[in-house]
Amino acid sequence: MKYLNIKKITAVLLAAAAISSTLCSCGGDTPTYEKDSPDEPDKLKIVTTIFPPYDFSRQLAGDLADVTMLLGPGEEAHTYEPTPQDIIKIQESDIFIYSGGESESWVNGILGSFDSSGIKIIDMMELCDTVEEELVPGMQTEVEETGGASEKEYDEHVWTSIDNAQIITQAISDTLCEADEPNAAVYTENCESYLSELSSVKKEISQTVSGGVRKTLVFGDRFPVRYFTDEFGLDYYAAFPGCAEQSEPSAGTVAFLIDKVEEEDIPVVFYMELSNGKIADTIAESTNAKTLCFNSCHNISMGQYLDGVTYADLMRENCEALKEALY
Repeated sequence: MKYLNIKKITAVLLAAAAISSTLCSCGGDTPTYEKDSPDEPDKLKIVTTIFPPYDFSRQLAGDLADVTMLLGPGEEAHTYEPTPQDIIKIQESDIFIYSGGESESWVNGILGSFDSSGIKIIDMMELCDTVEEELVPGMQTEVEETGGASEKEYDEHVWTSIDNAQIITQAISDTLCEADEPNAAVYTENCESYLSELSSVKKEISQTVSGGVRKTLVFGDRFPVRYFTDEFGLDYYAAFPGCAEQSEPSAGTVAFLIDKVEEEDIPVVFYMELSNGKIADTIAESTNAKTLCFNSCHNISMGQYLDGVTYADLMRENCEALKEALY
């Protein structure tokens, strides 16, 4: 997994300090992912690292807050590194939301570099019950390549459980109500509406899973949806764990997944959003399976951003994909 070391964090912070006056006084291109309208002084400023809390926040706040996502459309979360502009966004925020976990270990260094007591900070992993990353048969790991023991690592993709998404949404609503009491009724009403929508999506997925003739999914890719499969009682095989650094599987891993698809007559091999899908293609070419995208929802493409795609939309897409994979 890629993340900033202490020297790089220090260098970025020094760069931010050196150019902050310039950034505050003039415009220019920015890698951040935010609303089209410029910040307004009387609006809350919410900054998130990835898409799920960005979407939850805009569903709750609407026009009452300026919501920014640091990860740009189409970018991969595990290779993201904050820019000086991103650090300034965090410093100037009223609410900062991040996932926690190893891929965002850079957050601690940044928050510890300035007085962040005036910022309401939400660590999504702290809100949810977490599980360790699981190694299933056939999955390629760093341990296999190095022969050494790996440190215990918890799966950070907690938002892939719809129950967890509701917990996170409620926490954001509570934080908004505390930060902006005059508009608390609006946040509460929007929260109730969105929680209801998420419950409806979960019901759709549950019905799809219960009607399937199989319960096993195959991912020719990383596997960042452990919380999702646990929630809906699904089994899985995958090429890599959710936060694996590798992108090229061993011949043994590919052969194992091909055998599973053939043995269990599995009709779909999944690849994750923003992936090139090459591993899934290889498996599909050796079987009668087709490939489909499965959304972990960590980010969206620029086209999806322009279309206003939401977390609920992505989960509904997953539901449609499951209808092909499980039937």
